[in-house]
Amino acid sequence: LQAYERRFPTCPLIPMFVASDTVNEYKSEDEAIHVIERRCKLDIDAPRLLKKIAGVDYVYFVQKNSLNRRERTLHIEAYNETFSNRVIINEHCSYTVHPDNEDWTCFEQSASLDIKSFFGFESTVEKIAMKQYTSNIKKGKEIIEYYLKQLEEEGITFVPRWTPPVACKSESSTSRPRRPVSPAINIPESATKEGLNNKEILNSSSSPSEPTAGTPDDKLDADYIKRYLGDLTPMQESCLIRLRQWLQETHKGKIPKDEHILRFLRARDFNIDKAREILCQSLTWRKQHQVDYILDTWNPPQVLQDYYAGGWHHHDKDGRPLYVLRLGQMDTKGLVRALGEEALLRYVLSINEEGLRRCEENTKVFGRPISSWTCLVDLEGLNMRHLWRPGVKALLRIIEVVEANYPETLGRLLILRAPRVFPVLWTLVSPFIDDNTRKKFLIYAGNDYQGPGGLLDYIDKEIIPDFLSGECMCEVPEGGLVPKSLYRTAEELENEDIKLWTETIYQSASVFKGAPHEVLIQIVDASSVITWDFDVCKGDIVFNIFHSKRAPQPPKKDSLGAHSITSPGGNNVQLIDKVWQLGRDYSMVESPLICKEGESVQGSHVTRWPGFYILQWKFHSMPACATTNLPRVDDVLASLQVSSHKCKVMYYTEVIGSEDFRGSMTSLESSHSGFSQLSAATTSSSQSHSSSMISR
Repeated sequence: LQAYERRFPTCPLIPMFVASDTVNEYKSEDEAIHVIERRCKLDIDAPRLLKKIAGVDYVYFVQKNSLNRRERTLHIEAYNETFSNRVIINEHCSYTVHPDNEDWTCFEQSASLDIKSFFGFESTVEKIAMKQYTSNIKKGKEIIEYYLKQLEEEGITFVPRWTPPVACKSESSTSRPRRPVSPAINIPESATKEGLNNKEILNSSSSPSEPTAGTPDDKLDADYIKRYLGDLTPMQESCLIRLRQWLQETHKGKIPKDEHILRFLRARDFNIDKAREILCQSLTWRKQHQVDYILDTWNPPQVLQDYYAGGWHHHDKDGRPLYVLRLGQMDTKGLVRALGEEALLRYVLSINEEGLRRCEENTKVFGRPISSWTCLVDLEGLNMRHLWRPGVKALLRIIEVVEANYPETLGRLLILRAPRVFPVLWTLVSPFIDDNTRKKFLIYAGNDYQGPGGLLDYIDKEIIPDFLSGECMCEVPEGGLVPKSLYRTAEELENEDIKLWTETIYQSASVFKGAPHEVLIQIVDASSVITWDFDVCKGDIVFNIFHSKRAPQPPKKDSLGAHSITSPGGNNVQLIDKVWQLGRDYSMVESPLICKEGESVQGSHVTRWPGFYILQWKFHSMPACATTNLPRVDDVLASLQVSSHKCKVMYYTEVIGSEDFRGSMTSLESSHSGFSQLSAATTSSSQSHSSSMISR
């Protein structure tokens, strides 16, 4: 706490933190409570044009620090004073003592951002805010360590704990036993509440925690941990128990094994809230697509069995299952043309499910926990053909799905015989790979894998595949070119993709340049909720929501089909008459949302008035970049594909009456997950929430 206080009135390690003034301060008589409120001056790293439009050079925040020496807690609240009528920012941090080890400090941080309006720069402001917040989080540990070291240099290595004054001893002596002071003492319910619900560490349970009791509910058996889970600290063990217990109490469906829950916890550094969020999303995804049954119910097409150059091959020196992928020998373009993106994705999912099964088998065989596998990728033969845009797009989507649903399953990735074209592919792919995963990559050019630090360090000589000058015959298919006679048309592939992954509730629509697709929704009662879920299968579109007091005329099927077009890939319906004027006959109720090809968009709108609402998907043309002559990355990718004036969307909409809706409105706010980091469009009515790690 002394180290933290040294950040004020200003901190040289935070350049944007210019100054701060104390506006209010309170100390209790026994000095146990110290509340201080400061007005902080920040120099935000924003474009000068934006500052000029906003008319400010600095922004001001109010920060309130509440220190309770008796309970050993520090709670920090901050909110913006500048533009508070346009932008609402709230941040909360807490430092508390771990209930089972009083020498550990627990830290939790969360923040929310709600942009109501900002001179038409709502998206820019959101990006700036997220950038600043992420940067501050990354530097937080560095700053506190800096001041801790400064204290040590001054000879301060120990600060005595607060003790009540003599006059207060009689009063405080009755309250001291109510606080957890050692791992052997239970945490009373009142003490847990006074800890301000530290979700990360002090999440209260229905029964008191007794670490010395060793009951199955609050402690895992030591032999079980060693045999199946690996080394866990008491805090990590506690996180696993609480997350599993929460799933048992709330989750309807199959509860994953401890090993799988542990993967999600490790992927989020044992932050229970974050791990719970991504685990629940993954469980919903698995149920929706019946992934648990994929190995038993789905047979890969013969084309995959013949031309997909990958397969399982023994294990590495650590006992991990070994998967061999001869990517350089694989005709990715031919596979995509013959099978489609969804069939390839499903095949990769079956490989991952098989990997999980093999990890369980190897755990039993080797008598120690094995929770990940090793992948060996041979790139000999990789060329520009592998950079075919739909193939790269399919690869990026596969990476996104695997990263989200199979965290911490890749133990090591050995990339061999990387050619000169590999850096181009790596530049396209690497931004979509988690930092922790990237640390597991080992890349060898040419024959470097045969030297010191090469393949023999990770794989026994006896099982090195023959095509890598080894002694072991590898049964992985050699790949080769997929015959063009097996290629299918784009419409056939799209229909197959839809059949693979969607139910009949989804509808398919075509969007043409100059001919948007529109859906009419009639609202009788205000405060109803219109929800939508759509995928942009092809092209880039703009999503709009309009309101009109009068119903548009039904589509006319004239000789030219100007109002209603039917195509093999989906319908095109236009409802807004060309004579209608925006602002007179109908109004826009949400800011336009630009959606890139491959994005999945979910969102909602709370209706203010009864009447007729029109959801519109409109063709989006990329504007020319006037500020530079250099091509952008998305332009380069787009140039690999012949331009088209046709887009495809697959959508589902629903109206929830206000009397039927129960739950948090934030669960229905607009969000979209794109396969491309280049698209980050947001709406001005959207609300972004972050908890120490920003995710879109």
